[in-house]
Amino acid sequence: MPAIHEFTASELRSAYSRRELSPLEVARAALSRIESWEPRINAMYRVAGEAALEQARASEARWRAGAPLSALDGVPVTIKENIHTRGDPAPIGTCANDDAPPQPADAPAAARSREAGCVILGKTTMPDYGMLSSGLSSLHGVTRNPWRLDRNTSGSSSGAAAAAAAGYAPLHIGTDIGGSVRLPATHCGIFALKPSLGRIPVYPPYMGRVAGPMTRTVIDAALLMNVLSRPDPRDFMSLPFHEQNYVGNLENLNPKHLKIGFLPDMQAGLPVHPEVRAAAQAAAKALSHAGAVVEEMRSFLTPEMLDGMARFFEARSYNDFMQLAAARREKVLPFIAEWCSWRAARFSGREVMLAFNAIVAMRDAAVAAIQPYDFILSPTSPILAYEAELASPNNDSHDALPHIAFTVPYNMSEQPAASINWGASSDGLPIGVQLIGKRFDDLGVLKLARMLEQMRPAQRDWPEPS
Repeated sequence: MPAIHEFTASELRSAYSRRELSPLEVARAALSRIESWEPRINAMYRVAGEAALEQARASEARWRAGAPLSALDGVPVTIKENIHTRGDPAPIGTCANDDAPPQPADAPAAARSREAGCVILGKTTMPDYGMLSSGLSSLHGVTRNPWRLDRNTSGSSSGAAAAAAAGYAPLHIGTDIGGSVRLPATHCGIFALKPSLGRIPVYPPYMGRVAGPMTRTVIDAALLMNVLSRPDPRDFMSLPFHEQNYVGNLENLNPKHLKIGFLPDMQAGLPVHPEVRAAAQAAAKALSHAGAVVEEMRSFLTPEMLDGMARFFEARSYNDFMQLAAARREKVLPFIAEWCSWRAARFSGREVMLAFNAIVAMRDAAVAAIQPYDFILSPTSPILAYEAELASPNNDSHDALPHIAFTVPYNMSEQPAASINWGASSDGLPIGVQLIGKRFDDLGVLKLARMLEQMRPAQRDWPEPS
């Protein structure tokens, strides 16, 4: 039998039903795993040890009675710090909110997890305001990549990805507004799905913002989608609820019926690292050999669109920053303070609208680009994992987001997109590829990801604490 932390959610469900493992045994093993890794990677904001054990005992009783709440009853999960959980503060990664009060209610993703009987181990770390693709936070410190402690996890779901790679739990929930589940996924070697906007209810909702599963396997992400996609009236941007078994339909995709656009270079943002390009080409070749029609496509993104997105989010963050009292502004990570201020402090209303219009153009271009295809395949990130202590790959607060060119368009276009690990670089850093579907085809993206999961090269053993 493998070590308990190596069990997938699907395997735990089977083990519980056969009484080979108990939720309490699994929760204790998860807390022990966290204790062994945390001094090295700093993935957790709060560890809810006693509450998790209490939830596990209740789940154990339900399994013994033959009445589990769901297929995920008793399965451990971590939840990103900015997803509200009843009784926990949500400081959004910044020291400016270091006195944030406990939240009175669960956000939708946390509520659905609790209703399903998942054992909530605690909250994972994130950078200030979720506006960095980095594991650096003024409040939480540096979250490190389990594959190499001197490397960045990327962000903003930094702790969730590190926790998944380290084996804290089979299930993790992050959020994504520009790549925040997919970028940490590629750099930590896991799977993550950014669903169509509104597929998983969030609160508070915002343009491009989604919650999504982060797991070691596609099947586990599909199991979590069955839970998280259930409705919640608080999200006024949510899609009409559609009952869907994301797990039961994973295996019925025929590659010979697929036309896939291969997008090796966005021609905006950072240049693509040769090993990243090679991994994406290998994934495209595997699909072609399986019978899919794979065509290389031109980029639809322009540098002007990418800069417009950056300017819009600078303006948004500057507005939030200036609403803080002066003493609180001093506590924000200096990189973030400079990033949101250096030009947004002088923006006119016309300039903000031009930035917003660039986002609309990005959305239009992304939706149009996929129309000739069933799916698009691309790198997830143009780069390999960078230095752990840096706020961004180039550490330039005046150009902080050039590495999100492959991911951010699909937040704006509301399309589903996933990152799945393909292989590793010559020095052992994970490299993922991104799969993009048409709006609302979340199941299709999961199916294609499952196909690639079965085609990809043999994967390395997961990292262990040394």
